Amino acid sequence: MPRTAVAYTPFVPNGNLSDPAGTTIDATLVTNGVVIENVDPERTLIRVTNTAGSDKVVTVKTGSGSQSWMAGQGDLAVTVAATSGKQFIGPFTSARFQQQGSKLYVDFASGTTGTITVFRLPKAY
Repeated sequence: MPRTAVAYTPFVPNGNLSDPAGTTIDATLVTNGVVIENVDPERTLIRVTNTAGSDKVVTVKTGSGSQSWMAGQGDLAVTVAATSGKQFIGPFTSARFQQQGSKLYVDFASGTTGTITVFRLPKAY
């Protein structure tokens, strides 16, 4: 099955952003994973919360195209603490993580529950 697309929540340059609720991590997201379309890896920050009763691993997958010449460094696996854990992951190096078609893939360990929020960091002018 295809990965579930999660949209960006943009930070506002010279402004503010209320804390967004994020996208619920459910069985579909755990099974299929997430895709972030039209990604700008160097300006992408992911927040994952974990409401499961045990620590869970979130994996940002290495890229698979010729643009991902640093993919040999492997996936980035981050442990999110049990029950009320919250981790911020990124920004990312496009040469390591960008998939063909300007995408970023994120996977979750079995049994993960909580939320994922994908932020786009602004360029300050």
